[in-house]
Amino acid sequence: MSRSDRFPRLRRLRQRAVRRRVRAAIAEELLGTPRSLAVVCAFTAFMFAVGVGYYAPTADEVPVVLWPLYADSAVAVALGGGVLASVVPAVRRGGSVTADAPTSRGLAYLHTVAFVWLVQFGLWPLVSLNLAVGQYVSAPDALIYYWGVIGTHLLFVGLALLFPAFGRTTRGALATALGLGVANAVVDYGLGYHPPLLYEPGPGLTAATLAIAVGAVTLAARSFCRVGKGPA
Repeated sequence: MSRSDRFPRLRRLRQRAVRRRVRAAIAEELLGTPRSLAVVCAFTAFMFAVGVGYYAPTADEVPVVLWPLYADSAVAVALGGGVLASVVPAVRRGGSVTADAPTSRGLAYLHTVAFVWLVQFGLWPLVSLNLAVGQYVSAPDALIYYWGVIGTHLLFVGLALLFPAFGRTTRGALATALGLGVANAVVDYGLGYHPPLLYEPGPGLTAATLAIAVGAVTLAARSFCRVGKGPA
C-alpha cells in the first residue's frame, strides 16, 4: 500500500484546486486581519533589518550600483514587504486578502520577482552552508550562523508561498525574475561579489545557485495565475 493510499488527504493535495484552497485558507489566516498582517509585516521588517546588518560591514567593497544584487537576501525580504504593503488597504477595509487584493501588470512583476527571490535565497543557504558544514557547525557562533540562518531563510520560502493566493504573474515577469537570477549569479561568482562565506565558492555553488533560480521561476510559473485569468 502506497503512502497516498494510507493517507487520502495527501492524495487530494496532488490536485491543483485543492492546493489553491489550502493556500488561500492559510493566507487568509496569516494576512487576512489587520492584527495578523501587522505581525507578519513586523517580522518581515525584523528579517530585513537583520539582513541589512549582515551585508552592511562589507557593502563598501561593492560598487553601489551592484548593491541590490549583492545584498540579495535583504532585497528579497524588502520585495516581500512591498507585496505585503500592497494588500494593507484591502485588509484594513475588511476585505478578503485573496479576493480583494489589488492586481495589475505592475504588481504582477512585484509578486513574481518577490516570490522568486524569496524562494531562491531562502533555499540558497541550504546549499552554501552545507558545502562547508564542518566549518559552520564547529564555529563558536554556529547556533546563529548555521541553524539561525537556515531557519530564518526557510521562513522566506514560507512567506513567498502565500503570494500566489492573491498575486498574479506574466511571461514578462517570469522572464525578468529569471534574468535577475542569472545576473545575481554573475555578480556573485563572475565578479566575485558573493555574500560573506567561510570559504571561497567554486563551480559547484555557482551551478547550484543557477539551478535554484531556474527552479524558483518554474515554481512561480506553476503557482501563480496569469494576469486577467481566474484560478485554474
